[in-house]
Amino acid sequence: PKTDTALVCDMSSDIFSRQLDFSQFDLIYAGAQKNMGPAGTTLVVVKEDTLGKVSRKIPSMLDYKVHISKDSMFNTPPVFAVYTSMLTLEWLKNLGGIKAMEEINEKKAQLLYSEIDLNPVFEGFANKEDRSNMNATFNLTNEKLKDTFDAMWKDAGINGLNGHRSVGGYRASMYNALSLESVGVLVDVMSEMERKG
Repeated sequence: PKTDTALVCDMSSDIFSRQLDFSQFDLIYAGAQKNMGPAGTTLVVVKEDTLGKVSRKIPSMLDYKVHISKDSMFNTPPVFAVYTSMLTLEWLKNLGGIKAMEEINEKKAQLLYSEIDLNPVFEGFANKEDRSNMNATFNLTNEKLKDTFDAMWKDAGINGLNGHRSVGGYRASMYNALSLESVGVLVDVMSEMERKG
């Protein structure tokens, strides 16, 4: 969106998952743990002219101007985290870059959302125009099937499908490292649930 104030974006869930015009943002931050590297690593991209506009004292560890002035070496960097993030970025580049990753992610999302929409056992939470390619949220149309479905996806080797504790239901994360074939396993389980349902 076009704004008169600085546009800051948390891209933790979808950094490097799709092509994007980064010039529209004044500051982007992304926790690496979903698409780029190990937990505890954060990528920050900031327009330098955005900085230095506050009069209050900012602790040096939180002051991006300090980090920029030291070429991002103000303190000892987390070497393992930087190294593993580099390996992930090399993998992404060898795959064909962000454009190729976006195409794969669109196929994964389309496969799962098609099953959610066509299978009468399930219903999606998000409006179709607001759906994420990284996290699909859905629920059973009949809660009596919960124990059966939970046993089925666990037996198929799927982990972490439970929805957020405040919403319930199910949340299928489809971050970059998750293959199209993995999404296919979940879709097969959902199709089998319809046959049993």
